[in-house]
Amino acid sequence: MKHHAADAHTLAAAYALGALEEDERRAFDAHLQSCEACRQEAAEFQTTAARLAAAVSQPPPPSAKAQVMAAIDGVRQLPPRVPAPASTAPASGGLLTRRAVPLALAASVAAAALGGIAVWQTQNGQDLEARARQAQQQLDTISTVLAAPDARTVHGRAANGALTTVVASARQNKAVFTAANLPAPGAGKTYQLWLDHNGTMRPAGLIDHDGTVILAGDPTGAGAVGLTLEPAGGSPQPTTDPLLLMILPA
Repeated sequence: MKHHAADAHTLAAAYALGALEEDERRAFDAHLQSCEACRQEAAEFQTTAARLAAAVSQPPPPSAKAQVMAAIDGVRQLPPRVPAPASTAPASGGLLTRRAVPLALAASVAAAALGGIAVWQTQNGQDLEARARQAQQQLDTISTVLAAPDARTVHGRAANGALTTVVASARQNKAVFTAANLPAPGAGKTYQLWLDHNGTMRPAGLIDHDGTVILAGDPTGAGAVGLTLEPAGGSPQPTTDPLLLMILPA
């Protein structure tokens, strides 16, 4: 992506996500030397991105390492490369063979690894694949909001000690909420998010543990984000006092 020099203060999110081109990254590195606000914002976006990665990461199946190691032990090593004499014409198909051998080696190792993953996925069924697709879509949407040129960030602390961040983009008409150090809600309880529209609290999604979620509903016109502890499944209206009421970034 290309930006004008005047937009330097809006590049913190793209910088944290590695979305800048090389010349832009160098220019923003220089800008950070003299801009404390951008240094802090870039660091916060990097922290949020790390939380996102942790939230959607999937551990490899236990059998994957054994499968790969078994494949490596069973694959014959390549012979040393000996340059052919300049006067000797290569035999027909020789170049293809030299290219095919390392490709076959890479394919066999990859097949072993993918075989372990395939077994793991089969055991978990289509539900796992659906959850993986949903997580990828959520991550793509969150990344789009974080990298939006007009992304704005606000931080808060809930009454239960949780550290919270909201990143909003008017251009994307979306906002994301991140929580850290969020205590377990307890049996039969969940944390619910709200968008405050002139005193009317509208449901904006649920969050049960540390991580990042996309706020449901339309953040346009909302003045604040609320967090309450509700019965499992959520409520149409808050039933407890807000643990947090954080003003949305303008």
